[in-house]
Amino acid sequence: MVDHLLPIGSERVSTGTWLDVRSPFDDTLLGRVPSCTAEHVDQAVAIARSVHAAGPLPAWQRAEILDRAAAALAARAEEFALLIAGEAAKPIKTARVEAQRAVSTFQFAAATARTLTGDMVPMDASAAGVGKLAFTLRVPIGVVGAISPFNFPLNLVAHKLAPAIAAGCPVVLKPASQTPLSAIRLVEVLLDECGLPPGHVNVVTGSGGVVGNAIVEHPDIAMITFTGSPEVGWGIRAAAARKKVGLELGNNAPVIIEPTGDWRTAAAKIAVAGFSHAGQSCISTQRIFVHRSIADDFTAALVEHVRALRVGDPADDTTDVSALISKSERDRVHAWIDEATAQGASVAIGGSLDDLGVLRPTVLTDVTPEMKVCALEVFGPLVAVAAYDDFDDALRLANESRYGLQAAVFTERIGDALTAARTLDFGGVLVNEVPTFRTDQQPYGGLRDSGNTREGPAYAVREMTEERLVIING
Repeated sequence: MVDHLLPIGSERVSTGTWLDVRSPFDDTLLGRVPSCTAEHVDQAVAIARSVHAAGPLPAWQRAEILDRAAAALAARAEEFALLIAGEAAKPIKTARVEAQRAVSTFQFAAATARTLTGDMVPMDASAAGVGKLAFTLRVPIGVVGAISPFNFPLNLVAHKLAPAIAAGCPVVLKPASQTPLSAIRLVEVLLDECGLPPGHVNVVTGSGGVVGNAIVEHPDIAMITFTGSPEVGWGIRAAAARKKVGLELGNNAPVIIEPTGDWRTAAAKIAVAGFSHAGQSCISTQRIFVHRSIADDFTAALVEHVRALRVGDPADDTTDVSALISKSERDRVHAWIDEATAQGASVAIGGSLDDLGVLRPTVLTDVTPEMKVCALEVFGPLVAVAAYDDFDDALRLANESRYGLQAAVFTERIGDALTAARTLDFGGVLVNEVPTFRTDQQPYGGLRDSGNTREGPAYAVREMTEERLVIING
């Protein structure tokens, strides 16, 4: 067990009071992190503001730091995977994928740092502009307050820090209280080994009510980037009306499976996409709409794939599904399953706890749209299957959601694929792939209660910069 100090400016800070970080799987004490106050946030913001006032590092230097970070992460991939598996109970083979994705995130941010530029403005397109030259510069927006979630404790931190470094913005980072260790270690590597000067990233740990609110309310923070629940996210947006606020929130990701589609492949993919990290992803496949003519065969295939999933210790290389982030979250999801069955749903597999208290992967059938397991974001190891008769009805049911992050359709008909792309009201529509698919360079984000921004380094960097118009009179 290690006490972790916080990088704030050139110091490694202890507050004198500590927060325990425990394994969600077996409650092992993994380490302690300082419990910060609003005064620590003030200190971090003052340092970040002084860095911003001094002006950004040259683009080539920012890019080289990001390149070195990608190389350092690649060299320490197993170290980070073990941290992720411990603090998040993410199965180690899935944690290794996250560690590798973080490498890509820094690589794409380095490319963005080298190519970020403004636009030429065609001044002589109007008579008043004749004789003038105009262009825009992309300039750092200022201090960025970054608040990250527990479910991807390394890569979603990377999706906030790497674009900010590429843009030239100093950061005050609050990682999730349940999973701060990966974030602290990442910042240590950036500062100690990659050449990022002190003060460019500062870490504060503590409760959302104290540390999170202090970041949101601080007048010297120009932008908030937040990933988490809609309730908290929109509360931040309301409290920070004069700041730019980027929100990446929840989803209850739908997939439509047409009889012309490869439903066998869909079943195999959903067995991973619905249950990876126990369903704790914003784009975990949740609502499955399958044509009635193939519903029984598809469900039987899905159940067999789910039956083969190994449930257990996240440190075991053979484990596919482990514990939810807390017992309270496990109990909530379990209660939603019981409520759905009381309302008429059937449990095809799962629905109970194993001998270690881990919720088994669950497939529900005979679900209806008003059930919580369909209407809300489950964020647990559960998928809900409903049969439909008409493709237009499936599209309508998929759209009947407060969320709008990613949706998917399996079909061999190009016309149906294009109809889905035009009709599904989501930030991303995937064809012959599950909605859980994501690459780190894509524009990732949603609508309604799924958020208001796009992540992916090239897109996040634009959010973190302002356009400055320059006009030269010849």
